[in-house]
Amino acid sequence: MSKDAPQTPVFTEYTPVSSRIRERLRHAQQRFHANDNIAAYIEPGELEALLDEVAGKMKGVLESLVIDTESDHNTQDTARRVAKMYLNEVFKGRYVAQPPVTEFPNVEHLNELMIVGPITVRSACSHHFCPIIGKLWIGVMPNQHSNLIGLSKYARLAEWIMTRPQIQEEAVTQVADLLQDKMNPDGLAIVMEADHFCMTWRGVKDMDSKMINSVMRGSFLKDPNLRREFLALLNNKRP
Repeated sequence: MSKDAPQTPVFTEYTPVSSRIRERLRHAQQRFHANDNIAAYIEPGELEALLDEVAGKMKGVLESLVIDTESDHNTQDTARRVAKMYLNEVFKGRYVAQPPVTEFPNVEHLNELMIVGPITVRSACSHHFCPIIGKLWIGVMPNQHSNLIGLSKYARLAEWIMTRPQIQEEAVTQVADLLQDKMNPDGLAIVMEADHFCMTWRGVKDMDSKMINSVMRGSFLKDPNLRREFLALLNNKRP
């Protein structure tokens, strides 16, 4: 075996579950950035064990912040609550498999612009773990070979991507990549507008700034008339 080949990780009963998962990822040469999904490398029962591990370490964070978690009734269970919030809600999209998506053939050969939105999205910024809350609009130009998906599935797939530590520019691209792969349309457009609490809650504390960005693929990128039609229809529906 080459010296450069990944070595099979060896675990003991005392190995933390996070180390087990991390070593599996490294052995498979898989990335585990904040906005990656790692569900395929988590074995049955490990998510519960990971929750216990995160809760224990979060208790240490609270102790380092000199917060009394023994006699203060408000913070006695805060460490576990925060661990559950991160693993089961706010960052859920890292630890669970992609939601099932019903796909339909384009029997009627639909080839007109479809717009879905606004879809409410909630995420957290990778830099400070502050909330990102906003709206997402999706434009699709199907062709006769496209798969069509159920309307609610747009929101489910967007939520799966967004419930990870994200930066908005990368999150929108991830949504576009996923829908492009699922539907194979002639054109795809994504627009997201969001409030970032890392600007409103801390830092400059500017309450009015929003971030708006877009991804245009295929015919939306090549056809300025189609792009204008999409943006005009979207702007008419925005408050």
